[in-house]
Amino acid sequence: MKADLRIIFMGPPGGGKGTQAKILQEKYGLEQISTGDMFRAAIKNETPLGVKVKAILASGALVPDDVTCALIAEKLDSMPKDKGFILDGFPRTIPQAKALDDMLSERSLHLDYAINLEVPDDYIIERIAGRYTCSKCSAMYNDSSKPTKVAGVCDECGSTEFVRRPDDNAEVLKSRLENYRDLTAPLLPYYEEKGILKSVDGVGTVGEVTNRIEKVLGY
Repeated sequence: MKADLRIIFMGPPGGGKGTQAKILQEKYGLEQISTGDMFRAAIKNETPLGVKVKAILASGALVPDDVTCALIAEKLDSMPKDKGFILDGFPRTIPQAKALDDMLSERSLHLDYAINLEVPDDYIIERIAGRYTCSKCSAMYNDSSKPTKVAGVCDECGSTEFVRRPDDNAEVLKSRLENYRDLTAPLLPYYEEKGILKSVDGVGTVGEVTNRIEKVLGY
C-alpha cells in the first residue's frame, strides 16, 4: 500500500472504523486522524473545548463543524505533505466534506478512497452496548465479543481501570444513529459522484473486515 494514500472511513457509529484505521496505520504506516481521539484528549485534559465537547457528545449530538474543521486543519498542517492518512470520524456532513475538499485543495492534496463500512443497526447496538476501554493504554474490549483474558485486567498493560463512554447506551445510540442517517448518509452519493466510494461488509471478525478492505484497495 502506498505510504501517501489518503482514505476516509465511513459508516455508522460503532461500525468498526477506528479499529480498522488502527490496523492499517500499523501495517502500512498511514497516519490515523481520529476526531474522536482528538475530542477525548480535550475532554481528558479538561480544556475549554473539552468541557464543551463532553456535553455535546453525552447528548448524542454532533460537534459543530467549525470546531471539528479547525482541529482537522491544524492536524494536516502538522504532517508532512507526503504522509498518507486515514480520516476516522470526519467528515460527517456534506458541509464538512466540502470544507475538507477545500482544505486538501489548499494544500495540493486529494482523497483516494472513501471506504464505507456497512453494518446493520442490531449488530451495532450489541457491539456498542458492551464496549469498554482501558483507561491507561486505551486498549478496547467488549463484554461479549472481546472480553479481557483475565477478568478485570487489561491484556496489554495489566491495568485494572476501565472506562465506558457516556454515550455508549441505547438511548444515546438511537440519537446517534438518527444523526448518522440524517446527516452522514448523504455523503455516500457525494463520494460516489467523485468516483472514490467503496462499500465493504463490516460484519464479521476484525481480520475478515480488514481483508475485505485490503482487497478493495488492491492489496
